[in-house]
Amino acid sequence: MKFLITGGAGFIGSAVIRYIINHTQDEVLNIDKLTYAGNLESLVEVENNKRYSFQQIDICDIAALEQVIAGFQPDIVMHLAAESHVDRSIDGPAAFIQTNIVGTYTLLEVIRKYWMALDSDKKARFRFHHISTDEVYGDLEGTTDLFTETTPYAPSSPYSASKASSDHLVRAWYRTYGLPTIVTNCSNNYGPYHFPEKLIPLVILNALEGKALPVYGNGQQIRDWLYVEDHARALYCVASQGKVGETYNIGGHNEKQNIEVVKTICALLDELSPRADQTAYASLITYVTDRPGHDLRYAIDAAKIAKELNWKPQETFETGIRKTIEWYLNNLQWCRRVQDGSYQRERLGVQS
Repeated sequence: MKFLITGGAGFIGSAVIRYIINHTQDEVLNIDKLTYAGNLESLVEVENNKRYSFQQIDICDIAALEQVIAGFQPDIVMHLAAESHVDRSIDGPAAFIQTNIVGTYTLLEVIRKYWMALDSDKKARFRFHHISTDEVYGDLEGTTDLFTETTPYAPSSPYSASKASSDHLVRAWYRTYGLPTIVTNCSNNYGPYHFPEKLIPLVILNALEGKALPVYGNGQQIRDWLYVEDHARALYCVASQGKVGETYNIGGHNEKQNIEVVKTICALLDELSPRADQTAYASLITYVTDRPGHDLRYAIDAAKIAKELNWKPQETFETGIRKTIEWYLNNLQWCRRVQDGSYQRERLGVQS
């Protein structure tokens, strides 16, 4: 099959591309605007594979989208391009409205016209897979409730509101125009190549540098953690086997308080990379003012995807977080290039 993946230079998108190239015989075209969060260095291991290609394109650019889609003729579109950092959405929501809502609308319209012109066999096989987040559901008040595919939407931040809007657009294009869409909503991802502003890589790198480890509020916020490579497997499974018009929630079955995550990282770093003075990394933990509208608890019920598509995560949080820390310790050069901005400055000669 031919996969067109938007946002393929991002954290989750690059994991999906690495999975497809390394574990299938499918072809991938990656289109990415290459904002700060897009890093082609996350795709070095597949960039020379003949089944992989890249085009630098903004999903709001209709003409560019039409040209590349007409040339590539995808069987499946996996839409991951999005602004995704909650704190950034609070400081500057406009980019989230533009990319997540206007960009998704633009892509849907270009894809709809492409799909309508396909022959009957290819039209029947085509899929538009929209990748979203569990944050569209808001937060859970109880300690046992779980988000299901029918949980009402109640987004709390400009980020989650913009993703909720894009989900609604995708479902409307299925209902109104018959475009064969599938939606997935995932829990918090972590793993290799995660942008250093996110909680887990931020804590790892700050700890190694002897900097404060900032924890919002009292650190009691609960998230369901999903190892990114498990997520990549799930996304491929849904795109290739999922039922049109359906939604699948993807979770890691690993609910942890933020403070528990930070302390786990500190303990593993004490073991894997102890400080010269032998003091515990946990001594660097610093509590900071909570962010506005901070959701308390997310938790996914992933029973549907397990039952219907036979997917379950392979990593526990304990195995996944150890693999993640070991990867960062072995790939500090990748991290430093993100932190100092050189990964953006040296984009000359981008593959196309």
